[in-house]
Amino acid sequence: MRTAIAMTAAAAAALVAASMLGVATAESPTAPPIRTVSVQGVANVPLAQGADAPTANAAYRAGMAAAVADGQSKAEFLAGKVGATLGAAQSVVEDGGSISCTGGEEPGYVEYQGAEPDFGSSDATVSPGVLRAGAAKPTLAPSVRKPSRHKARHKTAAGKAAVGAACTLSTQVSLSYAIS
Repeated sequence: MRTAIAMTAAAAAALVAASMLGVATAESPTAPPIRTVSVQGVANVPLAQGADAPTANAAYRAGMAAAVADGQSKAEFLAGKVGATLGAAQSVVEDGGSISCTGGEEPGYVEYQGAEPDFGSSDATVSPGVLRAGAAKPTLAPSVRKPSRHKARHKTAAGKAAVGAACTLSTQVSLSYAIS
């Protein structure tokens, strides 16, 4: 009986000591937060009217690369303005893109008739070594901008209007860099 009481008292003492240790750990000072600068890089690249999927995806990737370069340039500028130096990228968010076409026989907007590139979605953030869902602002996945449609009297008119069209693929990338 004495042994059981002694063991219970020892176990209780161990639990009290462990909980005190946990409180001490929680109250210890934490490292200061990493200072960052966040920017949005943008780019526009040409895209052929009626492009196939591999061509559209290649144009979109070229646009994203140019958008990252634009964002890095903006981040370097801002860091310099506050007397800091630009460090490593902390996060990269694909914000998607859009395609707009103008020209042809009719003035104004012409509907893009090719394959849509893989614009991704804006609900994923890529951090160094980690993919987190839901880190970006919630928006609908970007899509090809389409005008309101009026009934065409002749299908050949729409085809002729698209022949001389010039299309532009726009991309956006949000970046966050450490600064020191």
